[in-house]
Amino acid sequence: MIIQSVWLFAMPTDSLKSDSITDQFVIDEVQVTAQRKTDAVMPVQRLSGTRLQQLSVQSVADALRYFSGVQIKDYGGVGGIKTVDIRSMGSHHLGVFYDGIEIGNAQNGTVDLGKFSMDNLEEISLYNGQKSELLQSAKDYGSAGTLYLRTRRPVFSGDKRYNVQVSMKAGTFGLANPSVLYEHKLTDNLHLSANAEYTYATGRYHFRRHQFNPDHTVAWDTVGIRQNGDVQSFRAEAGLFGYLPRGKWHFKGYYYQSEKGIPRAIIRNVWTSSQRQWDRNSFVQGSFQDEWDLGERITGEGHRTLKWTVSGKYSNDYMRYLNPDTTLMYIDNKFTQHEIYLTTALQYDIFRWWGVSVSGDYQFNTLEASLVNFPYPRRHTGLVAVATAWHYKWISAQASVLSSSVSDEIKRSTQQTNHAAEKLQRFTPAVFLSYKPYLREEFYIRAFYKKVFRMPTFNDLYYTDVGNISLKPEDATQYDAGAEYTKTLTLNNKALQGMKIHVKGDFYFNQVENKIVAIPKGNSQYRWQMMNLGYVEITGVDANVGLTWAFAHDIHWDLQVTYTYQRARDMTDKTDAITYGGQIAYIPLHSGSVTSCLSWRDWSLNYSFIYVGERYHNSANIAMNYEPSWYTHDLALSKVFRLKEWQLSASVEVNNVLNQQYDIILNYPMPGTNGKVVIKAMF
Repeated sequence: MIIQSVWLFAMPTDSLKSDSITDQFVIDEVQVTAQRKTDAVMPVQRLSGTRLQQLSVQSVADALRYFSGVQIKDYGGVGGIKTVDIRSMGSHHLGVFYDGIEIGNAQNGTVDLGKFSMDNLEEISLYNGQKSELLQSAKDYGSAGTLYLRTRRPVFSGDKRYNVQVSMKAGTFGLANPSVLYEHKLTDNLHLSANAEYTYATGRYHFRRHQFNPDHTVAWDTVGIRQNGDVQSFRAEAGLFGYLPRGKWHFKGYYYQSEKGIPRAIIRNVWTSSQRQWDRNSFVQGSFQDEWDLGERITGEGHRTLKWTVSGKYSNDYMRYLNPDTTLMYIDNKFTQHEIYLTTALQYDIFRWWGVSVSGDYQFNTLEASLVNFPYPRRHTGLVAVATAWHYKWISAQASVLSSSVSDEIKRSTQQTNHAAEKLQRFTPAVFLSYKPYLREEFYIRAFYKKVFRMPTFNDLYYTDVGNISLKPEDATQYDAGAEYTKTLTLNNKALQGMKIHVKGDFYFNQVENKIVAIPKGNSQYRWQMMNLGYVEITGVDANVGLTWAFAHDIHWDLQVTYTYQRARDMTDKTDAITYGGQIAYIPLHSGSVTSCLSWRDWSLNYSFIYVGERYHNSANIAMNYEPSWYTHDLALSKVFRLKEWQLSASVEVNNVLNQQYDIILNYPMPGTNGKVVIKAMF
């Protein structure tokens, strides 16, 4: 984004000497336009810019651990599967958008965030409910929460026409991760960006396992090395970015491939595994956005505007899973997904304080597999959303209605699946309110209500010997109320020059009917057992506190604290005294994080702490299902060196400083103390 400032100066006419004007100059009319700042109805958790790069993280999932209300499922290692759950709604209810277009997976409905690199990301933002924007796709309205990954757009300083960035990460577990980024200014309004990255890691790390007797004496205690956690991956992206007088457009191509081992659950003292997985993901996508001035308003100030955006995407995803262990079951399965997605949206500002929009999406998904008796499902999805937003002085409001229509077809009838799932139709409304009681203070009180709906995936319905054609879809209702306060102080103190305080808190209540929970089946990450819990109630509190101090001598200190309380209860069967009212699997009652960054000129010292409280790996909250709490401490020290037009940065990271031994998922041990060195050159 380029921001220009225009300064206008006026001079009294009597100060002009009449004999000083010898020529007459005619200046063409200059029209200065700017986009009016729209008050956000709902808050956002965001990591961007330097702060995002300072965190000791390898993937997007690692960065999300510092957001409140988020639970990460991580199966360990660089190549381990990483999924995200927001407010205990399940990962299927989180929409993941890459440069404004959703990343889909009709096969299992989840997105492995371990596949996305941090090197090319400019911002990660997380919304509960939905964004406070009208000009967005219908899909943006269809999730309980939305995660937006925005990649870097080229920015050129002065007369510079290109940027080059080369980085290398090396660390424990055999990590080697080189990457390169090239940006070129083709014209003032057309920019090119291309980047590539390679990752290799052995994934071998030490872990400790022990078990106690009922009298708390040690039954056994052993140390092992994690096996079959190696990964090799390659990612490449290229994009064109265009700028119009009132709009912009971009076109991007993406390619990713990997081969990795799948480490098994540590059960019955078995450490090794021979399961392998190959992935190949590619897509092309583009978007176009423009704005038209329709002339002056009949009533009120300003001009009427009409905004329009259109986007499209084609993706091809291939996965091969191999289990050569014939003592279990020899499996060599291949899956191929195709997706076509089109969306368009219109926004019209009736008044400066009132706007309306309509958006429509069409999505077509297919799944092919090498499985015997596979039905080859195809899915047509149509979405239409109508929304309005209203901003007046101290009150802001937004309302929307989303119509979702899903129709499945099967190309081949089987004994298990002789027809497709029934066509489904849902209307899901949402209402958001924000109240600012003091116009001179950044204090907001807000609330929202939203209905969401998600269709069972292809695996849920059609997977051979596992799918259930009669599986019910999930319907969920969200209620939220909270407040947010921001205060910036400028101090006339030689030591402390200023500070900023940001406090935010939300109370929420979610209801999920026919909730589907997927847990690993046996000792494999690949095979899942689908459980329909029927009815789940989720009560929670998210709290965030941010403090920033500016000291003399260019010293800055930033401190962020998050806390989450979640009571997610299985309320399905009142007659089942063991599971009724029990906390659902892997949801802690208490969790939180602390991040701190102390910087001085080109030096920065970063510290982070993550805590996840006690959990159970089953809705039966009994002793045998108990999972203890865990926590980690991470440190990172970085320095920027400036050499004429070159900028070189180096950082050293130490993660899990105290060598905490823990599992996020039962029997999948996480790494102990590990380190990484990052060197980055920009010119």
